[in-house]
Amino acid sequence: MPDIALARHLADRLGFGPRPGDLDYIAKRGPDSWIEEQLHPAAALPKDVAARLDQLTTLKMTPVETFIAYGPPALQGVQDPEQRKEIQQRGRIVPAEAIEARILRAVYSPRQLEESLVDFWFNHFNVFDAKGLDRVWIGTYERDAIRPHVLGRFRDLLGATARHPAMLFYLDNWQNTAPGSPGAHGNFKGLNENYARELMELHTLGVDGGYSQDDVITLAKILTGWGFGDGSRMAAPGDDQARRKRGGAGKRPPRGSFVFAENRHDFSDKTLLGHRIPGKGEAEGDQALDLLARHPATAKRISYKLAQYFIADEPPPAVVDAGGATFAKTDGDIKAVLKTLFARAEFRDPATFNTRFKTPLRYVVSSLRATGATVRNFRPAFGMLQQLGQPIYGCITPDGYRCTEAAWLNADAMTRRITYALALAAGRLPLSEIPADQPPAPRGGAGRRQGHEPPVNAEALVATLGGISDKTRAVVAAAQPELRAALILGSPDFMRG
Repeated sequence: MPDIALARHLADRLGFGPRPGDLDYIAKRGPDSWIEEQLHPAAALPKDVAARLDQLTTLKMTPVETFIAYGPPALQGVQDPEQRKEIQQRGRIVPAEAIEARILRAVYSPRQLEESLVDFWFNHFNVFDAKGLDRVWIGTYERDAIRPHVLGRFRDLLGATARHPAMLFYLDNWQNTAPGSPGAHGNFKGLNENYARELMELHTLGVDGGYSQDDVITLAKILTGWGFGDGSRMAAPGDDQARRKRGGAGKRPPRGSFVFAENRHDFSDKTLLGHRIPGKGEAEGDQALDLLARHPATAKRISYKLAQYFIADEPPPAVVDAGGATFAKTDGDIKAVLKTLFARAEFRDPATFNTRFKTPLRYVVSSLRATGATVRNFRPAFGMLQQLGQPIYGCITPDGYRCTEAAWLNADAMTRRITYALALAAGRLPLSEIPADQPPAPRGGAGRRQGHEPPVNAEALVATLGGISDKTRAVVAAAQPELRAALILGSPDFMRG
């Protein structure tokens, strides 16, 4: 097997495809060493990219700080309609900077597996940025709840997402309250099963994982009182009394911080999935998360989803079983599960090379990487993702974006991809210059100004990709020189990885 073919396979599957010189580096280092390098990432971002990320100020802010600066408190006392409109528009900065950072890291980071896993795990624990307060918390959610744990233990990832205000708000658990409790007033009227249901159906066990509606209700009771503070309006009545009881001297929790409101919790003893959970407050939630994270159905589900993402839309059962066994044996060590999957013969079988249809995100990012584009303006890439139906942070439903061919292969999408390939190859996308007349607009498309980039060199593109198929080569050779790079980017060779 040619080393370059396996190198291309690894670059496409573990990451977002090769940049110029990547395949030679992977082949020289050797597949196993390169996989280990990706599993234990130490390489830093290029200095210029790190400097650009450093300029995105909201990425350095806590959920408390973004809430104060860009959430409802920023509007308090402001009566002038134009000033209120300006403040509300300013709130778009938070998701815009998070989107810019995600695209820059995906295009430039040498830690490509890490970036793929951010994509995978964010979809698994999806939060929609356009739901209310999530617009001010979406960047901190990825930074604090997802990124630090993508190569760690599943239980840590599960716990981080469960306590983050973005998830608490998105799936309504911040309102989840024991009926008849002292804090059952206003927005906090009673049980809300939304997060409990998705926690079992999507995040852990799976729809066929062996739980019942009674388990959903029980888990909702266990998670009553899990919410966040805002220092004023969103704290349930009685919370001050609960904090005094805990020795908090009546202090309100910081805005956007995790809060366990005792006065809204159901302290009764409970039975979840056949396991007794004594009524002891916040610790019940952690006991439930432990139980769900270590359940055999969770091991199988997580292994299946990882195998589907990295190997095939319908992963071989033997691969799923092997990954699930590693998950159970290592107490949910994500790195160990991935190592098991990447070592399988099914993953390295040449018959699987270049067979997975790229999602819109993988297609757009891989095109920017392969062409060596200079990306200072993220809007053209994000605008294309909007057109293709996969805007970053834009999935409304909690199940996240699919990674399968059936979800993304259709005539309209192919037409849009080819139009994009023509524009990128001809240098018509304003990638290297940020439009001065456009404020950050995560739902605003590619911007109005047009720039001029150097056309993509077809021969250099072929070298970066390690070659193209004979059929594509024949089509490219017969075309006008100015169309050859676009034909490569729009070819079946490049649509798959």
